[in-house]
Amino acid sequence: MEEAQNLNFVNQKRKVRVGIDVGGTFTDVVVVDNDTREVVSQLKVPTTHSAHEGVALGIINAIERALDELGVSPDDVIFIAHSTTQATNALLEGDVASVGVIGLGSGIEGWKAKFDTRIPPIELAPNRFLTPQHVFVSNQNLDENELSRIIEDFREKGAEVVAVSEAFGVDKTENEDMIAGLARSKGMLATSGHEVSSLYGLRARTRTAVINGAILPKMIHTATMTDKSVKDSGIKAPLMIMRSDGGVMSVEEVHRRPIMTMLSGPAAGIAGALMYERVSDGIFIEVGGTSADISVIRDGQPQTKAARVGGHRTYLNTLDVRTLAIAGGSMIREKNGAIVDVGARSAHIAGLAYTCFQKPEIFENAKLVYLRPTEHDTDDYTAIECASGERYSLTPTCAANLLGVIPDTAFAKGNAEAARMAFKPLADKLNLSVEEAARKVLEISCRKVEKQIEELIVEYNLDRATVELVGGGGGAASLVPFTGTLMNLPARLAKKAEVISTIGVALAMVRDVIERNIVDPTPEQILQIRREAADSVIKIGALPESIEVQIEVDTRRNLVRAVAFGTTELKQDTDAEKISGLEGCRKAAARSMKLDEASVKLAGETSGLYVFSSEIITKAFFGLFSATKLAVRIVDKTGVVRLQRNHAEVHSSTVENIARELEIVITKLTDFGDAGRALPDVHVLVGARVVNLSGLAELEQAIALAQTELENLPPDEKLVIVAAPRAN
Repeated sequence: MEEAQNLNFVNQKRKVRVGIDVGGTFTDVVVVDNDTREVVSQLKVPTTHSAHEGVALGIINAIERALDELGVSPDDVIFIAHSTTQATNALLEGDVASVGVIGLGSGIEGWKAKFDTRIPPIELAPNRFLTPQHVFVSNQNLDENELSRIIEDFREKGAEVVAVSEAFGVDKTENEDMIAGLARSKGMLATSGHEVSSLYGLRARTRTAVINGAILPKMIHTATMTDKSVKDSGIKAPLMIMRSDGGVMSVEEVHRRPIMTMLSGPAAGIAGALMYERVSDGIFIEVGGTSADISVIRDGQPQTKAARVGGHRTYLNTLDVRTLAIAGGSMIREKNGAIVDVGARSAHIAGLAYTCFQKPEIFENAKLVYLRPTEHDTDDYTAIECASGERYSLTPTCAANLLGVIPDTAFAKGNAEAARMAFKPLADKLNLSVEEAARKVLEISCRKVEKQIEELIVEYNLDRATVELVGGGGGAASLVPFTGTLMNLPARLAKKAEVISTIGVALAMVRDVIERNIVDPTPEQILQIRREAADSVIKIGALPESIEVQIEVDTRRNLVRAVAFGTTELKQDTDAEKISGLEGCRKAAARSMKLDEASVKLAGETSGLYVFSSEIITKAFFGLFSATKLAVRIVDKTGVVRLQRNHAEVHSSTVENIARELEIVITKLTDFGDAGRALPDVHVLVGARVVNLSGLAELEQAIALAQTELENLPPDEKLVIVAAPRAN
């Protein structure tokens, strides 16, 4: 089935961004106006797995059709990117290449390295293992002839990729680079430990390199074919691919680190929430037909964690996505007059259509039947059988339509009367009204989502007063509004929720992360890592003028992390981005604080940002004691809340005075507790930028980083400092 939607695109010379989300069944494509960020076209075409060109054929067919319908020239495409499930699917299905590992080391460390580079079999799927070959070589006397013999022996035993990993190879990369280059000169693909991570920990780094190597051939083939198809279409913009942390990277980088594309699909949804919906703090719930992905956005950043493959830790940072087997198409299980569960199987797995998307009359005299969606399932999954013998599935989407909780404009909007008639056989079996039966289905479904959200609120220490649920995906309207009602939390659907992932791909930024293990890092060392991160994103496609870098220092793990991001083009302000004005931004801040506008004051301002505040009085011990806190919202001049704190201080400053002001503020709010010194969360506002100085361990680090961020600005440039105690 092929579906197209042209959204009244005015055929004039304008630049566009193209995003592609390659799914197992369909490939979605959106075209976004670069200036207005308006979605001007969206397409859904079958994914072309079996074509000679692979999924690249479906991608290019969709792009060419979209541009043709809009009358847009390939020259007008300034950004093009796609997400992919290929790396994840290859690992889940065990469809990987054989890898030979060359471990390096010497002396006492060499003895340990010999064992740390010998990676045991990694179970990727039931009875499907990645079992690397292994040879250890002393790095004291590396002989090219001997290394060549080892590489040829790997090849004869079926290896397609060589992975090189040396003890402390992140400090001196020459040996890893030399052996990887030798393998490539002999026609083998190669990867190395320092290419996938700059962290110490030889076993985890080697394991990450092995997994990276295992998916290297397949990913290089697909990336090369897709890149060629894009170039053959006349598009000159470089093809970018979605990363697992919500950014994009170049095809050349995929050739080096394909492991970074794991969980590319869920990452695209988060990118859409950040870039299109401009969510600063919230929980994003992307609901499909079979599963729901839930993740946290905090201070405008997605939360990440170290990925595990086959139960083993890797040095790959992916979005912290919690996947639940509940969605818009989940099937209902009934036994002995009670609903046993909703899910885990979906109507899609059983090959059944939803009842709410049919005509009501076909459910006259319909009956409740039972089936096994797959041979491994129980036999208590329900379906509705019509008089004609056709079967349809009752789902949470059907229940939500019956209860009228789905907005008229939502993708999941169906026929409420059809759902009502189809639910009657189940309701009769449960001895409930159809409304009670539908509500029971939604409650069981959404309680699963609620449980996961509550765990995330506790785990990330989120303030319930500022938590917002944002739904994306075609099934979002079926679960997200009802979950918000259950939890008494604000909930809304993203604009264009059904293609929010694809929009996220189109709007994503180039991103990379540099990490180093350093004990008591000096300001100079932190600035060096910052420069490395900035250089890295420039190398993979970002314009230097667009780059921002965030620094985190984890003293417990002796870890310094620099996250750099930028764009492939500089976006100019246009009339299409209407300025909200002071009062419009005040309204946005008041809504976020859940207060009347009259109680929200302007506390500070830069050329691109407003800072609003309001005093909040809290009482304890039956009103005997009270405390006053300053709630703060940073709002950009388009009315988007960029940062929110419910206990903070606001200080005005200038570039020439920033060091002195930061010292005063940080010294005042630094907490000395049992766990040691904890610097406050500090953000410096300059122009339209929010410079994050939180997560640093020393005052000198914060001052040095701030001065680096501001070094090219005039001394009298106005700044605002927003600082909050770390405990908050």
